[in-house]
Amino acid sequence: MAEIRFSGFGGQGIVRCGLITGKALSLFDKKNATMTQSFGPEARGSACSSQLVVSEDRVLYPYITKPGVLISMSQEAYDKFTPELARGGTLLYDEDLAKPTNNFGKTIKVYSIPATRYAEELGGKIVANIIMLGFFSSISELIQPGAMEKAVQSSTPKAYADLNIQAFRRGYESGLNTIKKKK
Repeated sequence: MAEIRFSGFGGQGIVRCGLITGKALSLFDKKNATMTQSFGPEARGSACSSQLVVSEDRVLYPYITKPGVLISMSQEAYDKFTPELARGGTLLYDEDLAKPTNNFGKTIKVYSIPATRYAEELGGKIVANIIMLGFFSSISELIQPGAMEKAVQSSTPKAYADLNIQAFRRGYESGLNTIKKKK
């Protein structure tokens, strides 16, 4: 079983990340996944998260207890959710929007990507979440990249299909390069 939390602020597509990942796991990777979400009353610009519980078997409890993976796309989310990360867990964060304030030592695997900067290079911040999904897919190895690509294509506007796939692949390749460098 895996517990995953996507976090950031409203308007970054954090809930969509959970939906796309859940769809990739359930429909295309044949795993079981449940998603919950939370966001502040202000919606856009306030704290936001989506949580997934993933299992080969039926998911009996849909809420995360101690996430093994935390994806953080804002400083507020980083500060709020890193203390909840399981020992031995994996932290992924947008290095332009969050700065590490913890020294995890060897208890947590930490990876960063300039997702927002890459999104701007591709044409707009709107795909930073999709870049992060690609990065997450390659670092975590929880989801087959083909399954995630199918979920991205079927969960985002058709007019932006090429841009979203380009963003996913940019994040995925960045993750593969990051893994190579850490070895």
